[in-house]
Amino acid sequence: MKPITSVSMDPKGSLIALAIIGLWFSCLVFLLNYEIFWDDPLIYLGILIQMHLYTGLFITAHDAMHGLVSTNKKLNKTMGWIAALLFSFNFYSRLFTKHHEHHRFVATDQDPDYHDSDNFLVWYYSFIKQYVTIWQFLLMAVTFNVLKLFLPTENLILFWMFPAVLSTLQLFYFGTYLPHKGEIGNRHHSSSQTKNHLWAFVSCYFFGYHYEHHDSPATPWWRLWRVKEFQSKKHD
Repeated sequence: MKPITSVSMDPKGSLIALAIIGLWFSCLVFLLNYEIFWDDPLIYLGILIQMHLYTGLFITAHDAMHGLVSTNKKLNKTMGWIAALLFSFNFYSRLFTKHHEHHRFVATDQDPDYHDSDNFLVWYYSFIKQYVTIWQFLLMAVTFNVLKLFLPTENLILFWMFPAVLSTLQLFYFGTYLPHKGEIGNRHHSSSQTKNHLWAFVSCYFFGYHYEHHDSPATPWWRLWRVKEFQSKKHD
């Protein structure tokens, strides 16, 4: 079986993007109106679900940067903008430039995602500095102060703000730090987690299969497991 490298004429990308955005919004509306009791396990499950769906928003924006959400360029870009904005007011155009720099200059001084220290905290701080702007803080602050007029402050913090922060850790650890730390001699300077499709999805939408993403950037996130299968068979 050959890896999938094109999604032409395939509407799945748009439908999956809409499903992630719809799930994020639906869960958020439910949780923002949910009464909080600290001994209720649904509170903690809700935080984890929202974290995972925030990561899904970023992955959707990422796929749009590769033209994989829709073959219609306008729809693809619109979906990318929406997904990025919902993730704490990220700006798609800025993410687009930086992400393609990452692919062009992977694991070099010109790679905005990379830090040669291998120190988790130092690298994470460098990573955050590349992607978080003062405009995001201002827009989040304004939105928070408007929303708290209508919704409980605790809910906003627990289910809207906190999962977004956790998601940056999830994206960084599984999608940047683990795949690029250390000396990696292959042509993509990227490692890949051991094949385990369930864990690969739960941890970071298959982006632990990071060598496979760099080797086949025209493959959408939801087909990366197939590229992993192909690569595994090649090396058997």
